[in-house]
Amino acid sequence: MLFYSLVWESCLPIKLNGIDHQYVIETHSEGNQLANQQHLDLLKQSVHVWNQWRQEHPNILPDLSHSDLSWACLSNADLSGVNLNGVDFTWADLYRANLIKANLSQANLSGADLSGTHLCRANLDGADLNGALLYRANLRDTDLSQTNLQKAVLEETVLN
Repeated sequence: MLFYSLVWESCLPIKLNGIDHQYVIETHSEGNQLANQQHLDLLKQSVHVWNQWRQEHPNILPDLSHSDLSWACLSNADLSGVNLNGVDFTWADLYRANLIKANLSQANLSGADLSGTHLCRANLDGADLNGALLYRANLRDTDLSQTNLQKAVLEETVLN
């Protein structure tokens, strides 16, 4: 059972593709934090829209925690610094995605394509990468504590 408590909400104006929008920032006090729906909606529009939004709003650290992104096509997505705790990325395409300093703790990346992905200083504590493709991925300074790498393809992967 998830406990969700909203303690503060504020709207900020943003401009995306030349259109003014209201952007809601939520802060949660306790329990399992849920994904920010606005962040999830932006990502589901397209990687191009997501990356443009990230460039226009570099000070916002998106929260996609506990989302279902299984089978998602996120090739070249800028997910750096994003809270991806507990996200289901089963069979997702994350080819050449930027996951630098992302929190992927407890994420399910089974069968995901992480080829060429930048995971420097990412948190993969307790993540499941069973059968994941990490060909030429960069995992320098990544926390791999309790990470399941069974059957993962680590060919030409940078680990130190």
